[in-house]
Amino acid sequence: MKSAFTGRDLISLADLSKREIEEVLQVAASFKKEGVPEELLKGKILASCFFEPSTRTRLSFEAAMHRLGGSVIGFSTSSSTSAQKGESISDSMRVIANLCDLIVIRHNLEGSARAAADAAFKPVINAGDGANQHPTQTLLDLFTIRELHGKIDGLQIAMLGDLRYSRTVHSLALGLAHYATRLYFISSQDLSLPEEIAESLRKAGMKFSYHTDLEEVMPKLDILYMTRRQIERSSLPEKVPFVLRKQHLEKAKESLRVMHPLPRAGEIDLSVDALPQAAYFQQAANGLTIRQALLALILGGL
Repeated sequence: MKSAFTGRDLISLADLSKREIEEVLQVAASFKKEGVPEELLKGKILASCFFEPSTRTRLSFEAAMHRLGGSVIGFSTSSSTSAQKGESISDSMRVIANLCDLIVIRHNLEGSARAAADAAFKPVINAGDGANQHPTQTLLDLFTIRELHGKIDGLQIAMLGDLRYSRTVHSLALGLAHYATRLYFISSQDLSLPEEIAESLRKAGMKFSYHTDLEEVMPKLDILYMTRRQIERSSLPEKVPFVLRKQHLEKAKESLRVMHPLPRAGEIDLSVDALPQAAYFQQAANGLTIRQALLALILGGL
């Protein structure tokens, strides 16, 4: 059986229509409620190609493949690959495509996932390419937002922190452009949202604004999406520009939920973890659910 996803690449959120995003979210919701078809991908092999460090994304993809009955090959650092000998991404992907049914790639260079997809003759999923895109993180973020509030349309969402270099912010902003949401971007000027992302939001008719102070928008918010300093992609000082503490949430709605793609690096105080507003570990757990849905759609023909 073939679906619209069978054998497809997923490199950017722009690759998906709203209908396709909704299909992924629906399959994920079904898996979370009813469980996964455990033998669906029996005999299939996922190549987990992580040239850049990862914990949640890599392990959730690998766990998702195992839960669906498939198997995994790959690596978790470029130091163990022929990239150290000067091999190009394209050449690596041409070779690896012969050994697997699907490639998941993370790389520090923007555009690397697209280059991998162009070279490989098997489907490729982008697990993060530099400061560019992280589409599967956005799908799990959208899934979590709907799980927390029962909807996405009509919500007021703030993104706070390193908006310039955070690929999760870039992808999520573009994903939310499919919905009737109001966005607030909170950062220092040197970490503000890239203009090309802002221009895409304008073209989509999104309502958004820039701020330097969380307190001026906090009472309006349904979701506060925190991000860490992307020190691996920036030459700016490594200081944490803002730390969310319990007292910051005193003026928030009871229904506000705090999200973070993790890992955090000091920008959320540990005291927030015990509050009902903290949703980032629930968010992280949904990575398995979403990636099971994607693998099932692309390789299992759901």
